[in-house]
Amino acid sequence: MQCVIGYWYRSVTDSASAQTARYDPTMNAAPVLRVTPATPDLAEEVRALRVAPEQVKYVGNFAFNLEDALRDPLSEAMAVMADGVVVGFYRLDFAPRAVIGRTLGAPSVGVRAFGIGRQFQGRGLGTRAALAMCADLQQRHPERRLVVLAVNCSNRTAVSAYRNAGFIDTGELFAGGSAGPQHVMLHALGKRVGQSRHA
Repeated sequence: MQCVIGYWYRSVTDSASAQTARYDPTMNAAPVLRVTPATPDLAEEVRALRVAPEQVKYVGNFAFNLEDALRDPLSEAMAVMADGVVVGFYRLDFAPRAVIGRTLGAPSVGVRAFGIGRQFQGRGLGTRAALAMCADLQQRHPERRLVVLAVNCSNRTAVSAYRNAGFIDTGELFAGGSAGPQHVMLHALGKRVGQSRHA
């Protein structure tokens, strides 16, 4: 999936006269946004991600979430990348009662700890990453029919990003979150549920 989120620039190191690339999120060209399993070669970049202090209650610590996902045989740790640079992370939970503690009547996958690093926020990456996540699930896990997540009621930015990616708010509130009640949101794989601003 191609998304307008920034561009690469190159700098030349004096000692080796080699070119190194860094992602510059302030520019406006169109690199590729993609999601991929968080393999060992990406682990340090995931661990280095941070969110603002007030956002920690929503997504937790990226390093902890990565290790927790890697330990769980029913989970997949996923990285969000912009032209090869890790800009975000999320965890896929394939347990039958993932996220909300009950089944949904169709094969589903839960999403946990979805977050974009602080320095990359404010550019629409959350919506684009959620779209890429659903496309990836449809391709790699075609047996799954629903994506479910719970987002804190006070996290309006995240609620908006998920809605713009085609998730619908079920109207159900999940009381299991440590930071307060959460909206239960669903996305059907294979088609978009509800109306999106980008439809």
